[in-house]
Amino acid sequence: MAFGRLERTRAPQPMSDINMTPLIDVMLVLLVIFMITAPLMTASLKLDLPKADAPAVTEATPTFIALALAADGASYLGEEKILPTQMAARLADQARQMPDAEVQLRADRAVPYGRVAELIGQLQKVGLNRIAFVAEPGGVAASAAP
Repeated sequence: MAFGRLERTRAPQPMSDINMTPLIDVMLVLLVIFMITAPLMTASLKLDLPKADAPAVTEATPTFIALALAADGASYLGEEKILPTQMAARLADQARQMPDAEVQLRADRAVPYGRVAELIGQLQKVGLNRIAFVAEPGGVAASAAP
């Protein structure tokens, strides 16, 4: 004979409510993802630009002023080394002689950006506004090698 309780306990009832919190969390994460990626997909604009042959240049080589900043801090106007104290006076003389000349600026990679910006300010102060930055051909990949 078996001894035991005669009462039977009822099994727990299945839950009929759905927990909405995880669903809302997933929805908000997807909303943020779409808000971030939607502008990126519309920003890429593919254009098929027209091609044109440029006519040959018939005029003589334009006048330019060669200006260089070396890594050691030295400044060169053409091939001549000049002191920073002489820079403003020499640039003013060049601007008076050739007001429409283009300044071709060559700055070593090790020259601080502040020094280049200071030199550009001096050029603009004396009236030389046509400034070209000269770089070596080969692009970023070739110059990235140490």
